[in-house]
Amino acid sequence: MTDNSHSALRLALSLAGPDTADALAERLRPKLPPVLADRFGLPEELVEELLGADAAQMRAALSIDPEEWLLGAAELGDPVVGLALWRAVYRNDAGGQMRAVGEIPGLLATLLHAADLGDLRWYEGDGLFSVLYDEATGPLLLPVLTSGLVGLDVGALAVFGRHLPPPVVIDACLGLLDLWGSTAPFRQYLHLLDHTPALDPGHPWLPDLLRQALDAPDPEPLLRAHRPPGEWADPDHLHALLALRYGDAPSAKPDGLDWELLRREHQRLPFGTQTPHHSGYGYWYAAPLTRLTTWEGCPVDLVMDAFHEYPAGTAADAAELPFEALAGPEARTSEIYLRPVLGRGIREGRYSVDRVLAEVRPAVEVPDALPYDHEPARKAFAGLLARLGTDPVNWLTCYARMRRADGSIADLIMDVTSPDSRKKRCTSWPWAQAAQFPAGRPVNARAAFLAMLRCVPEEVQKAVIPHLDLRAVQHFLVYGEPSPEIRDAVVAAHGLPAQIAMAGSHHLSDEQTDYLLDLDEPAVDAKLFSHARLKRSERERILAGRLRGGGIRPVAEELLTALDEVNINVDRDRLVAGVGSGDLRVARKIVRCLRLRVPATRTRLLVAVWERGGPDAVREILAMGRLPARLRRWTERALDAPDGLERLRARLAEEESPAELLEFLTATTDPGKRLRGLRAEGIRLPWTGLVTAQDAGTLPAQLLDRLAEQPDCPRELLLAALATTPESGAKWIPNAFRSGRLTPEDLLTHAAPARAALAVLRQYAADWPEAAGRPVVCRAAALPREHLGTDVEAWSVGLQLLPTFVGTLPELIVTAGAMTRVA
Repeated sequence: MTDNSHSALRLALSLAGPDTADALAERLRPKLPPVLADRFGLPEELVEELLGADAAQMRAALSIDPEEWLLGAAELGDPVVGLALWRAVYRNDAGGQMRAVGEIPGLLATLLHAADLGDLRWYEGDGLFSVLYDEATGPLLLPVLTSGLVGLDVGALAVFGRHLPPPVVIDACLGLLDLWGSTAPFRQYLHLLDHTPALDPGHPWLPDLLRQALDAPDPEPLLRAHRPPGEWADPDHLHALLALRYGDAPSAKPDGLDWELLRREHQRLPFGTQTPHHSGYGYWYAAPLTRLTTWEGCPVDLVMDAFHEYPAGTAADAAELPFEALAGPEARTSEIYLRPVLGRGIREGRYSVDRVLAEVRPAVEVPDALPYDHEPARKAFAGLLARLGTDPVNWLTCYARMRRADGSIADLIMDVTSPDSRKKRCTSWPWAQAAQFPAGRPVNARAAFLAMLRCVPEEVQKAVIPHLDLRAVQHFLVYGEPSPEIRDAVVAAHGLPAQIAMAGSHHLSDEQTDYLLDLDEPAVDAKLFSHARLKRSERERILAGRLRGGGIRPVAEELLTALDEVNINVDRDRLVAGVGSGDLRVARKIVRCLRLRVPATRTRLLVAVWERGGPDAVREILAMGRLPARLRRWTERALDAPDGLERLRARLAEEESPAELLEFLTATTDPGKRLRGLRAEGIRLPWTGLVTAQDAGTLPAQLLDRLAEQPDCPRELLLAALATTPESGAKWIPNAFRSGRLTPEDLLTHAAPARAALAVLRQYAADWPEAAGRPVVCRAAALPREHLGTDVEAWSVGLQLLPTFVGTLPELIVTAGAMTRVA
């Protein structure tokens, strides 16, 4: 049986009335152990042994929470059950599989508390304790270390004791002393250390202490004298420490846990910054020392220890990164992402803006990292920049020196404005660069300079703008958010090249794009076509030479060059946008580069070329030999006819008709490929005709599946597609729920086959809003009670039909009831 069959059986037994369910369980008793084994993650034979042969008891177990049942099994204290529990992977109500020992708090502790440790089966080679020595690593150490095992087993103390704080280790020794009633376990422990060199006790003092205990007349007071009172006595504190090392640590330090205890543990066994990973079960948790720094109040020395090992991660995660991590001998600002660190620290008042400007270095890292939405920070930096004034030489010199400046930004500005400085001053932009296409974000000194320029008054911007190189102009126009007045000042100073540079970006806002499109400048349009996120209608307009301000012009050479640079494997739609251009040069490039898949697209190109360039232009396209031979021959005859253009238009109208498009989509063995061709070439799908074809039974199932994935697929086709619902679900189903084209009710009444319907109902029901989902769940639960009632045979038939029944779940239930009534 599969997971879906197991779920169906559990569901049926939960929906039937108590007496009916017991009778059904008795009828299906041979199938219950596999279902229970899957539910609890235990071997079938062990489940049968624990539950006995009573079908009613097995049925009752199916309704119990698996975590509760497994805890009950642990209370037996049986070594065979214990080993099975260690390896158990149970299934939760959502169908997910969970490692029991890692998910159920106290499972292992419950088992050991109930265990008879005199039973040698715990210690045998294949017993639980031996298995734990080999398999308990990574996050699986957490349940072992918090179970009390080290105080019950000498081998566990030797293997796992190094992970525990000294007071807890002494508690474990006291536990062994009490359990054995003698110092024999201490002698055994020392023997293990002597004969197993690979064992690391983790506590150098422990062997000597245990030797003293062997010679002491009363070892218990000796051990207790070495146990600091109160330290690590709280189980929650110990659990937090061990979860920090080996599991998913709490998001905050537990109340009462002393930072000094954590510091000592870090000194004894460094937490480290490596993320623990247990490949056997896929655990991933944050690095221990880094996670520790996320706790409020983490001491500076611990944070700095983490920072020295892992600057970037600590800076990103620490609740309170000390200022000395940013300034002074221990600072490593070039290795961290400074912007969120400064933003958080300044907004929370932990970092003084004045200290940041005066002490954080190098200067180039600071300007682009300041939180400019924080008014005090912005004002403080603007006040510092005021020293540069409106003198372009100061600004250019500041940019030139910033690249190599070792000091803070305040030191740099003081150096630039000092009348006593003998360093070279710049009167023009140093190391000028052309604009970059596509425009990249500024980095290093350019990013710092842009941040500075954005922070000063417009009068300063107007004074500096004429002296920028084109790369700086590009950065300022694209990322600097200048006002329209300042943007005009940039264009006045740098002319058309500034607008061309601005157009070469993927990151333009709608306002910026409209500003550039309104220029109707060919070179600007070419860069926008190549790099900006334009609507398809704008690309079509540009390739047709239609102006935003009205009128039409020949397509510019710059745009034709841009067409040559299009990567048709990635941006094929950019070329296709020119099909209706009519410009002969655009059409030639399209025909040369693309194999147009849709007949209507090819004809539309010829119509547009004829309308704009006349029949001779069409002859040039045909002479390229790239169009289908039949279309070429037909068009050549039309060229010789007086009404040839009208004939071509009529052909286009016919090919764009819903009937022809439907024929194009369905007359193939690969309708999905043709559907992609229609979409890529900008042709609207004939949804009305497709719905009609589906109603008539002529729409290929393969095409229906692809149509359902379209965001504008109508409800009628989505309902039809539910009739072949994949058992694993499909992305279009939740998308259709979110868009309102399907309802939860539709899934119950239309999804088929029944086996898949049950699977997707389980998969998606949890995501439905309460108001929409609750009535469907209630109706689904009522259907079997209504049609199957107390007839055990009917319930059994329904379960037998489920794997192969092609209809919906309601149809399955009705059919099962009808079959038994007829019989």
